Amino acid sequence: MIAWLEQFGLPLMRMLEPETAHRAAVNALKVLPLPHAAADDPRLAVPAFGLHFPNPVGLAAGFDKNAEVFDAVLRLGFGFAEIGTVTPLPQPGNPRPRLFRLDADAAVINRFGFNSEGGETVRARLKDGAAGIVGINIGANKDARDRIADYVALAEAFAPVAGYFTLNVSSPNTPGLRDLQHAKALDELLARVLAVCDRAAHGARRTPVLLKIAPDLSLADLDDVVGLARARNIDGMIIGNTTVMRPPSLRDHAQASEQGGLSGRPLFRLATRMLAETFVRVEGRFPLIGVGGIDSGAAAFAKIKAGATLVQLYTGLVFRGVKLVSDIKADLLSFVRLGRYDSLLDAVGLDAAAMTAERWPE
Repeated sequence: MIAWLEQFGLPLMRMLEPETAHRAAVNALKVLPLPHAAADDPRLAVPAFGLHFPNPVGLAAGFDKNAEVFDAVLRLGFGFAEIGTVTPLPQPGNPRPRLFRLDADAAVINRFGFNSEGGETVRARLKDGAAGIVGINIGANKDARDRIADYVALAEAFAPVAGYFTLNVSSPNTPGLRDLQHAKALDELLARVLAVCDRAAHGARRTPVLLKIAPDLSLADLDDVVGLARARNIDGMIIGNTTVMRPPSLRDHAQASEQGGLSGRPLFRLATRMLAETFVRVEGRFPLIGVGGIDSGAAAFAKIKAGATLVQLYTGLVFRGVKLVSDIKADLLSFVRLGRYDSLLDAVGLDAAAMTAERWPE
């Protein structure tokens, strides 16, 4: 059914204004009678953050912002899904248009600005749990006086239902948000969120806390971020968010001039290099999730060899459709077999050190 719908539906979706197409995709997943995904090959299973992932391919935050279709997403074959970004109070985000397709570059620019129905509404949709691992990407309201308090409030409210938390301090579309990546603010954020998660656990294992960073950080800033993450004993990091940079290789010059974060294929080299740089600094203290430009099995495996234990995608689905998920899993199994690995974990970080010695991507 999915294959048939994509054959006819994808060309139609591409004719729609991008945000309208996004809404149509979410609405379609609400009504399609999707069967449960077939069981994954055990060689794709990955333990991370104290959780068991049936496969390493996840849906990144940004698609299911308000926890409307997370179970449907899992039925598409994803190993996990991440909802959000969720803010404590409802907010509309930035004015439309705020989503732009760069068809010639297989890329997207967005400047949504944390449009969210708010924590109370999203929390109600998660009250009955999920059929798999669902992470919750949390952020601050644009007009919050104490942005760190917003993260703390969300962590406290969602701890009973979250598979893991992602602290989004790296969106370029909320003014001043990336300042939370600076050492003093980041240390306070991590300390306060971890404390509330520890209290909510009542002596059991706390909900894992991950930090999502920008691919635009300088290496000196990355040193500080990783140092604080290690010192505070967080559970993992996600590398990375969208970029405000515009690679010279972009061909859709008219759309490239739009403000916002760039995702998709042009982000791949920068995000993967930052992943490798993070991996060598983390030194095995916690797992990493690699995001940015994944639109094939080869791209996913390159992320794993750069240091990712898990990967996430979103923009690739815009151009390749949901069949991309099964294609990536099949390719990863082929890479495991060809490399004679017992599991994908054997390939994590194999190329990271060599990548950090290469010329910086433009």
